[in-house]
Order: sequence, then structure tokens, then C-alpha cells
Amino acid sequence: MKQEHWKKLIAPLLIAALIAAHYLIISALCLFLPGIPMIIKFLIATVPIALASVTIYVLLERIEEIRSGEEDDLSQY
Repeated sequence: MKQEHWKKLIAPLLIAALIAAHYLIISALCLFLPGIPMIIKFLIATVPIALASVTIYVLLERIEEIRSGEEDDLSQY
């Protein structure tokens, strides 16, 4: 990968890592809610886990866009 591609990847990687970590922390905190049955805790925790998964998927798509040289999505419209 070219040096210029690495520079363009820094911001998406950093933002995606922060957002995914945020969702995973929220998910872990949901498991410590008092007075709620464990099955409900797991159901509540699945939402932030799903959001973290989507964040990582979008990051992988963005990496492919940068590698292919199409950095601007507006060119598709």
C-alpha cells in the first residue's frame, strides 16, 4: 500500500476504533445491570455489539474504497 493511502486511513481507523470500543464498553456495562434477569441483559447487550460489528464492516468498506482509489463517494452520483 502506498504511503499516501496510510495517511488517508488514519482518521477512519481511529474513529472506528473509538466508536467500536464505546459500543463494546456499553455492552459490557449492560451485563452488570442489577435486578434484571440474565437473558434480558444479554438481549440488551446484543444491540451495542451489533452496532460495533456494523462499524467494523463500514470501516472495511472504507479501506477498500481508499485502496481502489475511489476516495470520494460523490463521484458515483
